[in-house]
Amino acid sequence: MVEINEKAPEFTAEVYHEDKIKKVSLKDYKGKWVVLFFYPADFTFICPTELGELADRYNELKKLRVEVLSVSTDTAFVHKAWHDNSETIKKVKFPMVADPTGQICKDYGTYINSEGLSLRGTFIIDPDRVLKAYEIHDNSIGRSADELIRKIQAAQFVREHGGEVCPASWKPGAKTLKPGLNLVGKI
Repeated sequence: MVEINEKAPEFTAEVYHEDKIKKVSLKDYKGKWVVLFFYPADFTFICPTELGELADRYNELKKLRVEVLSVSTDTAFVHKAWHDNSETIKKVKFPMVADPTGQICKDYGTYINSEGLSLRGTFIIDPDRVLKAYEIHDNSIGRSADELIRKIQAAQFVREHGGEVCPASWKPGAKTLKPGLNLVGKI
């Protein structure tokens, strides 16, 4: 199982991106923040609500120097078919990773053996390809782009301000903490 503050498992896979099927590797994103966004399957119910919300916030994520890679056990051809047939998924501009063998899902601990699908999992990886945060949960619970962005902002703040930490529900501009000291003023 992947662990916090350890290197994220490397992979190379086909993606559907920019109307093309091509190969990408996690190492291609060295120097950028990466969100791996695992979901069960294309042509489902909750998944398009999540991917649509991420698509709506993608420019904001890009401004934060973040690349999003959505991952499911579908093939790149199924990703293309979904993209071509869903108004919501047509908004997706980030790479849609194909993991038909489930190996990437297995490496990140999201694979459901009995179903051949992924749990919903979100992994925040820093520019050095080190895992900084993740959540995995039941497939009946959709995720929030607001909370994901808040976590990314907190991880970026901590990386850039060594020695300071972010308290619960921290948002940019709010007070932070220095272990052993009191709240630090607004930054």
